[in-house]
Amino acid sequence: QVQLVESGGGLVQAGGSLRLSCAASGRTFSNDAMGWFRQAPGKAREFVGVINWRGTNTRYADTVEGRFTISRDNANNMVYLQMNSLKPEDTAVYYCVEGPGVPRVIVGRDVAWGQGTQVTVSS
Repeated sequence: QVQLVESGGGLVQAGGSLRLSCAASGRTFSNDAMGWFRQAPGKAREFVGVINWRGTNTRYADTVEGRFTISRDNANNMVYLQMNSLKPEDTAVYYCVEGPGVPRVIVGRDVAWGQGTQVTVSS
């Protein structure tokens, strides 16, 4: 069982930046991908970004492409989401996920979830 703990959320003005962190512990697998989802009030949870084990393959939702960057530090079991040029529509609870490969993480299948961290972007 893997445990995921997010941190770094908060309140920021539109155009600002935040960096989210996710610490993984417990059982992890060498080929696992890690990623981020988000859920805004009244909306379905949606995919944000994913990175493979080696850090050589990243994918992003169209809504964040070019503004958000995902990275990972395998030595310390960490994954990060750098969010720049934030918009009010980025306001959501952000969830870290870990799963068996990029395709499954993108669709949120067979993944472990963190508890989430709130990001609020004011206009």
